[in-house]
Amino acid sequence: MNNPLYIGNWQLALGVIFIFFAGAASLVHKLGLGKDLAVGTVRTFAQLFLMGYALTIIFQLTMGWVVVLIYAGMIFFAAWTVRGRVTEKQVRFFFPTLGAMMASYMLVTILITGVIVQAEPWWDPRYFLPLGGMVVGNSMTAISLSLDRFFSDLRTRREEVEMKLSLGADYKEASRDIFASAISAGMIPSINSMMGVGLVFIPGMMTGQVLTGADPMDAVRYQIIVMLMLVGSTAIGSLLVTWLVRRRCFGPAHQLVLTRSLGGGS
Repeated sequence: MNNPLYIGNWQLALGVIFIFFAGAASLVHKLGLGKDLAVGTVRTFAQLFLMGYALTIIFQLTMGWVVVLIYAGMIFFAAWTVRGRVTEKQVRFFFPTLGAMMASYMLVTILITGVIVQAEPWWDPRYFLPLGGMVVGNSMTAISLSLDRFFSDLRTRREEVEMKLSLGADYKEASRDIFASAISAGMIPSINSMMGVGLVFIPGMMTGQVLTGADPMDAVRYQIIVMLMLVGSTAIGSLLVTWLVRRRCFGPAHQLVLTRSLGGGS
């Protein structure tokens, strides 16, 4: 295999030309995105270089509990991001979301690194954190979509849900269709990615491995595992989080506590 091509500082600087193209388009069409493009570019350089320096230290760790603690921190900030993306104010969903994400993603990542990839030790940061990061990043988006759909549908179909409750249904029966639709909304993006992978696009992880000189067939095997892992983790995350949050949308007597508007509550 050939050695990977080195990208120097001047090549990085040359890459900024693409931002100039985007900025010119924003200026010509008066999109008002110039400031966001500038800030985003600076943050991209700063955050990724900081990550690079941090990873050189993290990858040398020899204490499993530190690696797991770092991963727990990643999950916490992912759950906090979900809290910011979902605009619901009447139902407290952060702690159920955090608990479900922490339990399910730890289990999935340990299964991947320890059983499937068979890293030694299973918490080897070179495998555990990058693979776990992909699990958290993709599932975070899926959970946001699921919760957004669930809260929205509960409001728009409020009369239907209350009618079922008045006829003797419990909260599970009254919200069954809405619950299923919310989970489906979270899973569809990762399933669509499976449909197009290898034909429509080359995934980022596989591209990175090939560019660094890995055998394409080895890269393919890793990518297949990653795609399967992401579908499974988004399914588990969407299901578990929505299942826990659903109960909080109904009172002790199974009455729907959400009002028709987003205001009020906590």
